[in-house]
Amino acid sequence: MLTIRLAPGKENRLQAGHPWIYRSEIARIEGTETPGAIGRILDHRGKFLGQATVNPACQIAGRLLSRDEAPIDDAFFERRIRQALTRCGRSASGPDACRLVFGEGDHLPGLIVDRYGDLLVAQFLTAGMERLRETVLGVLRRVVAPRAIYERSDSSSRRLEGLELRKGFAWGTGETGVWVQEEGLAFFADVAAGQKTGFFLDQRENRQVVRRLAKGREVLDCFCYSGGFTVSAAGGGATSALGIDLSETSLAWARQSAERNGLAASCTFVSLNAFDQLRAFAREERRFGLVVLDPPAFTKGRDALEGALRGYKEINLRAMKLLAPGGILVTCSCSYHVDAPTFLEMLRSAAADARREFRLVELRTQAGDHPILLAAKETQYLKCAILEAVN
Repeated sequence: MLTIRLAPGKENRLQAGHPWIYRSEIARIEGTETPGAIGRILDHRGKFLGQATVNPACQIAGRLLSRDEAPIDDAFFERRIRQALTRCGRSASGPDACRLVFGEGDHLPGLIVDRYGDLLVAQFLTAGMERLRETVLGVLRRVVAPRAIYERSDSSSRRLEGLELRKGFAWGTGETGVWVQEEGLAFFADVAAGQKTGFFLDQRENRQVVRRLAKGREVLDCFCYSGGFTVSAAGGGATSALGIDLSETSLAWARQSAERNGLAASCTFVSLNAFDQLRAFAREERRFGLVVLDPPAFTKGRDALEGALRGYKEINLRAMKLLAPGGILVTCSCSYHVDAPTFLEMLRSAAADARREFRLVELRTQAGDHPILLAAKETQYLKCAILEAVN
């Protein structure tokens, strides 16, 4: 078996619970350096620390699978996946959608599995999980018993691992358009053509908060994608809910959801550039009772952080100016490179420039089925701040 020996002092973070080994922390590698192979991790004195998938070509050269020496086989994956099913109200059956496996958060780095009713959607994001793909698929079929497994291994992160992108049915076949049930509302998702695995499951609990806040308010949902927040707001009694997004395909899905829930009369979806439209609403002196900002990640690396923060500040500043007194801003960032303190500081700066005062009602994060490891802040990527305009 491949053996990874760490440099002196580089075992501390791993022993504290973090699951990653950086290339710069490795003193030497003993054995054939096959991307994705499983290796034994030793400190500089030879003490065993765990087993990890190893890809020396990547900055994150090792991803910890286990802290013991038990074989990484079918039985290992069955234990881990069954354990994952017991967390966060997850279930292997039923009509609702949820995340069954969340990579490092479930001690299965590089693996994402979402359930949409009886259809699973899997992502194999690292060379290590790619080598274990057939084992994982077999265990999922046995433990969850889905009608089919659709693969969305089309994330650009695979290229960093030296992997080609792949998308299609990994097992079984059937329709890729599904209906997601959330607290009495139905949402359409296409697991083949949609973003991520088809729907933003990580925002489920935040959509429920928006639903509670929206009653009697005019709502603007920017970067609305398939209308999750828009339809939730209308379902909560918003007087009107306007969703804007550049993708006509996504807006067509949003209209289907509004129609399915009997909310088409209160929902409007328009293909617009959110940056441009926020400026246009300001010129028109338009006011809203609730504004939702859920943009795509403006940065996927620290090298672009400064520019990303400028983008976040611009849209938040403009949204703040559109709020009526007592209005609510629900604003999100899904980039883990923008941590919560940085995100809040950006909002403080935007509020100062907007010359408006806000109360921080709540700072939320991703849904509970996306578990966060305390020792690995990277597993907490979603920030959702709820602000109330004082003046």
